[in-house]
Amino acid sequence: MKRGFLTICALTLVSTLACTKKNKLDYGLDVKDTLRINLKSEPPSLDWSKSTDTTSSTVENNIMEGLVEYNLADPELGVIPALATEWKPSKDARVWTFTLRKGVKWTDGVEFTGQQVIDGWERLLNPATASEYAYFLFPVKNARAYNGGKIKDFKEVGIKMNDKGELVIELEKPMSFFPMTLTHHATFPIRKDVVEKHGDRWTDPDKIQTLGPYKLKVWDHDKALILERNEDYYGEKAKIKNIYGYMINEFSTAMNLIENGRLDFQEELEAKDLPRLRQKPGYKQTNSLMSYYYGFNTRKPPFDNVNVRKAFVHAVDRKQITDLMAAGHSPLTGWIPAGMLGYENDRGLKYDPVLAAKMLDEAGFKDRKKLPKITLAFNTNENHQRIAENVQAQLKKNLGVEVQIANEEWKVYLKRLQNDTPNIYRMGWLADYPDPSTFAELMTSYSENNHTGWGSKKYDELVVGAASSLDKEKRKALYSQLQKVLTEDEVPVLPIYSGVRQVMLNERVQNFPLTPLERWVFKGVSLK
Repeated sequence: MKRGFLTICALTLVSTLACTKKNKLDYGLDVKDTLRINLKSEPPSLDWSKSTDTTSSTVENNIMEGLVEYNLADPELGVIPALATEWKPSKDARVWTFTLRKGVKWTDGVEFTGQQVIDGWERLLNPATASEYAYFLFPVKNARAYNGGKIKDFKEVGIKMNDKGELVIELEKPMSFFPMTLTHHATFPIRKDVVEKHGDRWTDPDKIQTLGPYKLKVWDHDKALILERNEDYYGEKAKIKNIYGYMINEFSTAMNLIENGRLDFQEELEAKDLPRLRQKPGYKQTNSLMSYYYGFNTRKPPFDNVNVRKAFVHAVDRKQITDLMAAGHSPLTGWIPAGMLGYENDRGLKYDPVLAAKMLDEAGFKDRKKLPKITLAFNTNENHQRIAENVQAQLKKNLGVEVQIANEEWKVYLKRLQNDTPNIYRMGWLADYPDPSTFAELMTSYSENNHTGWGSKKYDELVVGAASSLDKEKRKALYSQLQKVLTEDEVPVLPIYSGVRQVMLNERVQNFPLTPLERWVFKGVSLK
């Protein structure tokens, strides 16, 4: 999922907090019953068929569930039952059969059914939905053809109910990790009747219907979002009654709150504060299955020229960036991050400023004034700003190129990527599931999350081959080949680092799920 990582004016929030009575919060909440987290920004969308970012998914993963979920207490992140009680593959892992849980109710009392899963998948794949995550279901038989308009009847897509009431999913090719993909919010069931009745407003708190351990109580746009325990949840009830999600994008404001005991969880820390914060009892660090990268808009000059793209990649010293951030990140030259099958530390173009300048000369830009205006864009965030300024300086020094930098608020920035992609854009990608396919698929020609405009039939075929192989060594070889295409031959992206995550956690918080997937599910969290 897209990482926004951490500007909303927070003066009103600070003054409000200062004036509230002890143990009392806005919206009638009591501190002792409330986990206070920082969402950092307004969720762009709570429509789980359409959202693509981690802010939205944090909310969705607490108000909804899919057929399966991760055991977040398991270091291996094994998949465990959720709306499905069990599942079994065919011998070749091409057909999967799911037994659905009975007696599950939506928040309005309507019973959960398998048809609601089918409805959710049809909506995800329907071209009219324009979901950036439609490709997530392309392994399902005829799913891509339906999404592309080649098939009009959804009954031809490989998802059906059998006469036992089980959900049977037929894939195009074998896929051993298929259940992992069903932990993702895009695959969650949906109430078609609610969506049709309320249109774009169906995610409003007074209209939305959900199945998870929490329900949406308040969405005070650009200020706060409140989740309330779902007392009718089918599983073990959430231990904390309320989740209070602030929307504070300024590090200084967020840290003021957490250091004064007025915030329980801050998931991103400003790099310059890390030496001091590491001494605090609430400081936590965990490995993260994520990558931080820049994408090139290959539709427009000068990055429609592969040699220009290569020159810019060779001109950036990634270690200089990770040293600047001093956060424990590892420079990344390949595409698959450290900690995953397929990671190779010697894959990709390396820092070579002499070669970079030579390649830009040979690409026809010996006179740098011939280059069109180049803008490097990022979503508003102090850490992103520091990295952008460093890259700007490196390109000036090593290539003699003037690059403009520009920033926008997260929701606006995501729309910009869809409608008017900058020459160079910043993005982070957090693994949707612990398999390298989640990173490889991101840059396929059919991925709506690929904003570079680049596509390669060879690359697409390698991605499909790696995902469908049941042989671990063969998969590793295929991931090596596709990374060569992406990061050495075609170079539509500049990988920068694979990371770790630093957070601040109030000492009263117990059993918080710090995992490499950064999947913040709160139902098992408690307060002292």
